[in-house]
Amino acid sequence: MKYIQEEHNDQGCIFCQAAEASDDAAHLVFFRGEKVFMILNRYPYTSGHVMCVPYAHQANLQALDEVTRDEMMALTCKAVAVLQSVYSPDGFNVGLNLGKMAGAGIEEHLHMHIVPRWAGDTNFMASVGNTRILPESLTETYDRVKAAWHQVD
Repeated sequence: MKYIQEEHNDQGCIFCQAAEASDDAAHLVFFRGEKVFMILNRYPYTSGHVMCVPYAHQANLQALDEVTRDEMMALTCKAVAVLQSVYSPDGFNVGLNLGKMAGAGIEEHLHMHIVPRWAGDTNFMASVGNTRILPESLTETYDRVKAAWHQVD
């Protein structure tokens, strides 16, 4: 509700802001690599919905250098392992939405979504009320995922 009530007049790229910020917890950044960082989705589809984001502000995958693409995939794989250990989901949606027509909410700065999924996680509220019910707060998710990130290889 706080976000909805705030004005959002051209505040710039939220991923660039998170990349440059010093307060990782406030920006939900739980790991920083050399070329990419890991961040919780502030508006998750399910608990544990994280994203792998390059520091480079690019809309096109082919615009990223090979080292960045390799690190994105390595950290995406680690995220799947971490989320499996924390949440024990039945499966995952992993992918990029490149361009507005593909569903990108922030199309100018590409990012990889890693979304844990469970049988029956689409319920009446999501289907009819366009509302999602999450069993834990973002703070709890952040703490759990960040702690597990350093324990899983």
